[in-house]
Amino acid sequence: MEEALALARRVAGYDPRADVALIERAGRTAAEAHASQRRENGDPYITHPIAVANILADYRLDSATIATALLHDVAEDTAFGLKEIERRFGAEVARLVDGVTKLTRLELQSERTKQAENLRKLVLAMSEDIRVLLVKLADRLHNMRTLHFVPKAERRRKTARETIEIFAPLAERIGMDALKAELETLSFQELHPEARQTIAARLTYLRGQSANLIKEIEHDLKRVLARHGVHALDVMGREKSPYSIWLKMQKKNVAFEALSDVMAFRVIVEDRAACYAALGAVHDAYRVVPGRFKDYISTPKTNGYQSLHTGVTVPERRNAKIEVQIRTREMHEVAENGVAAHWIYKQGPEGNTSAAGNRKRYPWVRALLDILENAEGAQDFLDHTKLELHRDQVFCFSPKGDLIELPRGATPVDFAYEVHSQVGDSCVGAKVNGKIVPLRHQLENGDQVEIITARGGQPNPAWERFVVTGKARARIRRFVHARQKEEHRESGRAAIVKAFRQEGVDATEKLLEGALKPLKQPGLEELYTAVGSGSLSPREVLHAAVPELRIPPRATDPLPLTRPRGRLGASPLLGRPERAGSPRGAASAGLPVTGIVTGMPYHFAGCCHPLPGERILGIVTTGKGVTIHAADCHTLENFAATPERFLDIDWDETSSAARVGRVVVETRNRNSALAALTETVAQNDGAVTGLKVQHRDAEAIEVLLDVEVADLRHLERIMAALRAPADNLRVERMRG
Repeated sequence: MEEALALARRVAGYDPRADVALIERAGRTAAEAHASQRRENGDPYITHPIAVANILADYRLDSATIATALLHDVAEDTAFGLKEIERRFGAEVARLVDGVTKLTRLELQSERTKQAENLRKLVLAMSEDIRVLLVKLADRLHNMRTLHFVPKAERRRKTARETIEIFAPLAERIGMDALKAELETLSFQELHPEARQTIAARLTYLRGQSANLIKEIEHDLKRVLARHGVHALDVMGREKSPYSIWLKMQKKNVAFEALSDVMAFRVIVEDRAACYAALGAVHDAYRVVPGRFKDYISTPKTNGYQSLHTGVTVPERRNAKIEVQIRTREMHEVAENGVAAHWIYKQGPEGNTSAAGNRKRYPWVRALLDILENAEGAQDFLDHTKLELHRDQVFCFSPKGDLIELPRGATPVDFAYEVHSQVGDSCVGAKVNGKIVPLRHQLENGDQVEIITARGGQPNPAWERFVVTGKARARIRRFVHARQKEEHRESGRAAIVKAFRQEGVDATEKLLEGALKPLKQPGLEELYTAVGSGSLSPREVLHAAVPELRIPPRATDPLPLTRPRGRLGASPLLGRPERAGSPRGAASAGLPVTGIVTGMPYHFAGCCHPLPGERILGIVTTGKGVTIHAADCHTLENFAATPERFLDIDWDETSSAARVGRVVVETRNRNSALAALTETVAQNDGAVTGLKVQHRDAEAIEVLLDVEVADLRHLERIMAALRAPADNLRVERMRG
């Protein structure tokens, strides 16, 4: 086909080692595989892989990458399998295609889980070969350029949201700023069209007020540099993008009019020494804006980015505040095109194409792999990865002088986990610049950090409230979950033994193994854990192991008038167990709790707010009915001397009645804080039924939320979503 031939000639034009035949074969195969398919706009599907390949050719990439771009949807959307691709094009291209291919054929629980699993696969694949990410980014860019053809608004918004949360930050991490900027612009246009239109209109208005201001300042900068003997190869001015302006408005919580620097200028000079000479000239000519200077030449970003950044005020141009970036031609090429600008695969066999080489060259990939290793599941990994990708950085040093890059707001605990997981686990203290500091101390650029460890040390669950890196959070949460699992296992085993003993049955392993299949548990350890966590009740285990105990007494059997002290069961006050219902009232059939006689008053305890999914007990009070508590509620200790008041009850699994859980959230003080919390709850199928601000200061707000949920797992899912944004400093369940 003509397009593939033209593409092959284009690649040969910049790469004398190009495999023209490989590219032509890939083009023909893609055209054959997609022959019957159409894009949303009605165009033949082959136009998409051709466009993706041309985007990568813009970055002068190698033949295998171009062939992968042409074939990237073949294994996913057509009858061609990876084995056939390997047979026709070799192992290298097949491996790259496999890395780019999404997991569309997996039976996954939700769209969010699918997104998480696909991101996991992408991270693993790009850790082996970074070209996988380049193809994925080009694929996403073309899909965003044609997003307006997608008819369903929700699908467009989902794609745009995923792009701005994951793919744009990934592009930034490999230094492809031009591609990143276009992804952000296209996503912003879809997600916030009114905001974009308003900012664009304001920029147009300002342009009209000062039509030649950018050109005038470009001329001024050239004159200043020449006067100081600095030869500028180029000076380029531009308005900042509507998206970057909107981000700054959100971050500073200000209106457009309050922003002072909406213009940026790039000064290109001959060499590194000229960069610093140009900086001196700019600072000598204009008033410096404090706190705006950054030296990314002496301390480059991990994606290879190098520049000097400064902010100055230009008095003779209406006191305009501008950002100035100073770099060499080579630095500019890397800043715009990132990894493609110093492409390791152009070096042939001697280029470092190993997985270890990729991870050394891109330490942020190693950080994502660490999160992947420590995350509790796919969605946990997704949340922590988003958190990792959306951070500004600070650069700190170990006592040996090793440079450690961390997100802004990082603490010594984050530093410790970045050095090594075992260092983080055993961390007991820290010195910053020679002085002992609290572990929640926020690190600054240039800090020297020494971690104090202790043999046998363990992570403190409280650390999760202040650490900011995904790796640290995942590792701490993994430890907490492991310890919690052990506690659940022990408490579950004890509860089963107790329940069996009350019925005069010995809970032997052989007997319990008979309960595994009906309860769908793989083993005894999992059975104990399920009971300890509240997902199974001891009575369910008893009935599964000893089915004859399920047989209810005949209608003619008399109800017992008394029972032994300390034994859980039907209370003599209540008679035969029936069902309990609404949060407060008289029990009736068909409602959420089993074990209370019809018509008996009851209510759920305010001291523990029990939810379906956790074990519960009733306390009988003459004249007041039954108070329903969580089985681990501390209030139950007050009734230890009167065990005859305990009532053995359980959740009715057939009920769909909602319950209210209570959550306390500490979040940064900003205008949209409360709205963001309620929106997160709503997005996760919950409803805020009560909201109270318990504490507010200049930095943070503590909010108490009453959330209507289906069960404990639903509440935990909402809490996980609330923990994901960096602005939410602490999220805990409130029992009282």
